[in-house]
Amino acid sequence: MSEEGHAGGGIGDDAQRLTVWVHGHVQGVGFRWWTRSRALELGLVGHATNARDGRVCVIAEGPRPQLDALLGKLRGGNTPGRVDTVVESFDPARGGLSGFVER
Repeated sequence: MSEEGHAGGGIGDDAQRLTVWVHGHVQGVGFRWWTRSRALELGLVGHATNARDGRVCVIAEGPRPQLDALLGKLRGGNTPGRVDTVVESFDPARGGLSGFVER
């Protein structure tokens, strides 16, 4: 089964959880859609959510190399809007995620 076909975040024993807070002009510019597309290309599960203070929170689970690739894309300068700061943390995967959605 491909990684995209896994439900519940069960994407392997090496899975980790990446939590990213993206600061800047990232709401109302297609940033969550863009993030979702990149995450799905990498086979990750999770979500991108607008915060009330204007930030976007990205939660993604999967193998560390793919999470690092997503983080690089978020910092890469080719995102919609304007990214000023990216603050990330890595934790053990919790599971319970399916697909990658915008919230």
